[in-house]
Amino acid sequence: MIGSGNWYTQKEKKSQANRLTAPIFCHTNRGSAIAKIVGENTRDSEVFESQVNMWVYEESIDGRNLTDIINEKHENVKYLPNVKLPDNIVAIPDCVQAAQGADILVFVLPHQFVYKICESLRPVVPKDAHAISLIKGVDFRGKELVLFSEEIERILGIPCAALSGANIASEVAAEKFSEATIACRRVQEEGPIYQALFHAPYFDIRVIGDLSGLQVCGALKNVIAVGAGFVDGLALGNNTKSAVLRQGLLEMRLFGKTFFGGVHTETFFESCGVADLITTCAGGRNSKVARAFIDAKHLKTMDELEKELLNGQKLQGTTTAKEVHHFLHLQKKDDRFPLITTIYRIIYEDAPPMSIVDCLRSRQTFD
Repeated sequence: MIGSGNWYTQKEKKSQANRLTAPIFCHTNRGSAIAKIVGENTRDSEVFESQVNMWVYEESIDGRNLTDIINEKHENVKYLPNVKLPDNIVAIPDCVQAAQGADILVFVLPHQFVYKICESLRPVVPKDAHAISLIKGVDFRGKELVLFSEEIERILGIPCAALSGANIASEVAAEKFSEATIACRRVQEEGPIYQALFHAPYFDIRVIGDLSGLQVCGALKNVIAVGAGFVDGLALGNNTKSAVLRQGLLEMRLFGKTFFGGVHTETFFESCGVADLITTCAGGRNSKVARAFIDAKHLKTMDELEKELLNGQKLQGTTTAKEVHHFLHLQKKDDRFPLITTIYRIIYEDAPPMSIVDCLRSRQTFD
């Protein structure tokens, strides 16, 4: 329920003409699955404008623009085929046009798109707008790792929340029950608005205040999923895979606690933490490509397999592994993160895939 303390009522947006607008910037199946939820929630809303602009990177499909196909068929035929989008979703190829008059900007992009899109939007985004990032990754800039919510805030000058969790796009689109975690700084004020926008009977939302912890989980679980895919490709079994998940969760928590302020242990037990780690290691694109990498026996790179297997979508585990490794190396803390370091070396330094087992071995001593 939307109460008196949230920014909607504080801004006194009460007339139909002044309902909140929430454009979506997406390029993936996940973006389209989220657009489906947002479209359903805004269609008959007293809080949100019914029409939802959805920026889509323009592509040609059988000689036609993808945006034209989406607006005609109400379906993203390339990234989420056979799933109907609500008819109040309007695909727009111009990001500036999509953002006109926005109140809440929803970013569901591969992180390679973030800076260009945000720089384009800077002149048109209202100063009292908000943003929410569904981008799972971190960026290595200079000698620092930065969170994408922070970069969106820096470029656009508006507050940015984040959403993450165990929600594979195809299952969300099929309306199979899943959970998600939203993190924002002002939970009591912003939480009701974000719940109204994203919560559905099959998409359960919980709002917390740990922005850094949520995004560390969302980034690093993709790296651990690559390791889980290596284990599957090597046919090492469920016991070894469980060891990868256990060590991975420990390193995710250690990373967040060591390098980001205000990270709470409880966050790693939310949907954005251990649940997302399990789901991504069991069925995500990072583990899928990692399995194929082992099967290819060094004859194909991860980049080549990404292009071959993902229909234009991007891996995030490999890029994040590289960025995190470079950061850890500068900090001289590689040895404190043996699993993440080993996954990086298998991908980029031709380390033997079986070395993933060696990094899991206990080094416990009794002096």
